[in-house]
Amino acid sequence: MPKPHDWKPEHLRVAINAAGVALWAWNVDTDEFTMDEQGFELWGLKWSGKVTFEQLSAHIHPADRDRVRAAFTATRAILGPYETDFRILIEDEVRWIATRGQGEDVGIVGRTMFGIFLDVTGRKQAEEGNELLAGEMSHRVKNLLSIASGLTAISSRSAATVEDMAIELTERLSALGRAHDLVRPLPNGQGDAALLGDLLSVLLSPYDDLGAFKGRIRVAVERMGVGQSSATALALVIHELATNSMKYGALSAQAGTLDITSTSESDDVVLTWLERGGPQVKKPDGLGGFGSKLVQRSVTGQLGGAISYDWDEGGLIVSLRMKRTRLTS
Repeated sequence: MPKPHDWKPEHLRVAINAAGVALWAWNVDTDEFTMDEQGFELWGLKWSGKVTFEQLSAHIHPADRDRVRAAFTATRAILGPYETDFRILIEDEVRWIATRGQGEDVGIVGRTMFGIFLDVTGRKQAEEGNELLAGEMSHRVKNLLSIASGLTAISSRSAATVEDMAIELTERLSALGRAHDLVRPLPNGQGDAALLGDLLSVLLSPYDDLGAFKGRIRVAVERMGVGQSSATALALVIHELATNSMKYGALSAQAGTLDITSTSESDDVVLTWLERGGPQVKKPDGLGGFGSKLVQRSVTGQLGGAISYDWDEGGLIVSLRMKRTRLTS
């Protein structure tokens, strides 16, 4: 094997291609870019001798375009190495690219600066996934604390003694734990999660004085199985609706009631969430918080459906439409 100082140009090219590195050269006077074939492939462009910075800019994500232009201009005043990450659009595909080089005109040759492009899409997607997971976990912890406070209030209304309250609250928190276990994927090999009615009953039992089929929460849905891949998404949606109801809706009031029914419409199953007897509700301002976005993503992405809200004077009405094939898979 040749030593590094004995490498020939073809050896360097093989190493560069294997690393997914695209080479570029930028003439600071004419604003022209020269890239190797890997660079044009990375940008989704047909091979040509040169390309201007403006032509490349047309492919940069609009939200990043001004920042990238400013960054490239600033590189001439930056001392030492620099790295800038940005997104480019290739038809419907979004790619993340990192550009690296030396600033303050270090290594400039004939008014031309040199650097590399790297495809860092996988790394960025992993980072975004971690941020989303962290946000979701933070949101769930806050919700659980709010729910625990609400369950304590419910237990205090119905318990005759401190001992009774402790027993009842422990039972409710245990039920909440069982419900929370459903708001995560089941391990492979555990089969289907549950029947639809049973799933809803387990999820809602912590919030009811007498159980999800006898007390102020009434569940009347068709008998059908819910597959393990969709149980997590549905449980997350119901968990979020119940949490909001405990904070602001019918479940926050002693006389409040909740009815959940289902109907079949062609290939869809439609769940109706009907709250009555609670405080007057109104449509929230803005686009909603993290929980609303989480629900929307679960319904559209995993259940193949849609969710709509009717902020009726008598109480909230939610329509949850799901593809039957998605629900049972």
